[in-house]
Amino acid sequence: MPASLYIVATPIGNLSDLSPRAAETLASVTAIACEDTRQTRKLLDHLSLHKPLLAFHEHNERDRAPELVARLSAGESLALVSDAGTPLISDPGYRLIDAALDAGVPVIPIPGPCAAIAALSASGLPTDAFYFGGFFHSKTAQRQKQLEALAGLAATLIFYEAPHRILEALEDIEATLGARRVVLARELTKLHEEFLRGTPAELRGVLGARSVIKGEFTVLIQKGASVTAPPKLTLEEAVAALEAQGIPRMDAIKQAARERGLSKRDAYRMLNP
Repeated sequence: MPASLYIVATPIGNLSDLSPRAAETLASVTAIACEDTRQTRKLLDHLSLHKPLLAFHEHNERDRAPELVARLSAGESLALVSDAGTPLISDPGYRLIDAALDAGVPVIPIPGPCAAIAALSASGLPTDAFYFGGFFHSKTAQRQKQLEALAGLAATLIFYEAPHRILEALEDIEATLGARRVVLARELTKLHEEFLRGTPAELRGVLGARSVIKGEFTVLIQKGASVTAPPKLTLEEAVAALEAQGIPRMDAIKQAARERGLSKRDAYRMLNP
């Protein structure tokens, strides 16, 4: 196999999702760079493969990348895999790819599973335009700023979230974006795969009733109204409609103002002359 860096997508749950081309590539390379050697070893055992594994993760990427590029430049072929899914999608690898390209090493993608794309395809939300934001910020204030910056984007929003923070994330979605439609995809391709659809409040109710919330979540949020589309309701009517959905008045004013390109202060003054 020619000296190249192969970016190999691996299953996110169901091992049958590994493509024949991915299996062939893993069998042919000199070694495999991976986040967690224990996880990748399970996949190789499934394939009855025995390959040297090189630990490559966010904590050693900066130091390990030059070493891997030196091996590539010396004629070795290497595969880069993440614990699950497509490498570099909310996973380490950017520095290695950049350094390999600078060294003239071919970088070849071996496409396959990706939780964000799998969730989007079955979400029922528009797919003509979407924004992938990786993992939500862990802090409420940062998370709300993250969402506010995307409020007017005419694209389906996609994020990843851990089970212990999903209820807080839904609270922040409602506080910043209102009662938009949200889809939660949990445990994709696994035995307990689940799609939940509804407003943030409805989904909090469903998950909050469970004794334990398990599984990684892919969160998809309905796109915002186009900034060029004329509002169908007056500001006062829009606020009233949002309040009727259970959204607090100040949050309703903020959302209605944003949809009309107004500041919250200006909207409040218009409603209270």
